[in-house]
Amino acid sequence: MGRLNIRLQKGQWLLLILLVFLLIVPFLLSSFWLRIVTGLLMWIGLALSWNMIGGYMGYVSFGHGAFFGLGAYLTALLMGKLDFPFFPAMLTAGLLTYVFAWLVGYPTLRLSGTYFAIGTWCFAEMMRQLVLVLDITGGPEGLRLKPYLNETFFYFVMLALALFVAIFSYVTFDRSHYGLKVKAVREEETAASTLGLNIVQIKTQVFAVSAFFPGLIGGAYAYWITYIHPDSVLGPLISDQMVIMVLLGGIATLVGPIIGAVILYIGNRILWVLWGDSPAYLVILGIAIMIVILFLPQGLVSLWRGRKKTVPGKPAASALQNAAETKQV
Repeated sequence: MGRLNIRLQKGQWLLLILLVFLLIVPFLLSSFWLRIVTGLLMWIGLALSWNMIGGYMGYVSFGHGAFFGLGAYLTALLMGKLDFPFFPAMLTAGLLTYVFAWLVGYPTLRLSGTYFAIGTWCFAEMMRQLVLVLDITGGPEGLRLKPYLNETFFYFVMLALALFVAIFSYVTFDRSHYGLKVKAVREEETAASTLGLNIVQIKTQVFAVSAFFPGLIGGAYAYWITYIHPDSVLGPLISDQMVIMVLLGGIATLVGPIIGAVILYIGNRILWVLWGDSPAYLVILGIAIMIVILFLPQGLVSLWRGRKKTVPGKPAASALQNAAETKQV
């Protein structure tokens, strides 16, 4: 017991040291590197958000980039057209994204496996095409926001959002009875239904919550970048990178998406610095993912956990393979 208490105390100290370090990062880095770290925090939040539906729920969604873009456009419209302050606009965008995801998820989640993955992919593409033709969204010209040149401000906004997603995910899915219900539905829906669980309600709740956070993050991204375009905030690569980050680090875990986001985003930035806008990043990314799926199906997090085959994440990994094959067709 004594050793266990010491270990827990050490873990708490490590978390405290990490938090203090994150709080002083803006005062240690140049503006260029601060933007890199801010972008990294954004992708950590997005990966953790997707892990809620893809990892804990076991439903692979290729449409979560649409919720990121929806949050970005709603925030831009609220600030530009209605003169909302940033934080009320971002929160409103997140809540509207949550409601929209609930309406979309209720019928869509009656599908499963490949059909659900392709359905969400079609939904995301529909959203991109819709934004391209609407006048209120600026169409193919996009939207511009009034610039706010304060990198430290946006760093702390992204840090707060990433911490919010991580804490919510840990408390809700790893340390609560609700998380057990979600995992029961993931493992066997029929058995969970016989236990009295409302399968449709639970799946819709998780889907909507997992969309709420990209809505918030998309709103912060829009104000940070100041210019948004359908291809930049609604492109398919956004959803694809969320999926890959989670699979690379470790699906259905808290640490896995963080590891995947760090490796993928930093690797992307390094290759961009070395080779510029080159397709080599996608080639290297594809090779890395094939290696991980073949030899570490539970992601990099399994290296120190000493487990390569576990139940969590298996339904999602299987669905992803089927969905990927269908997308290629």
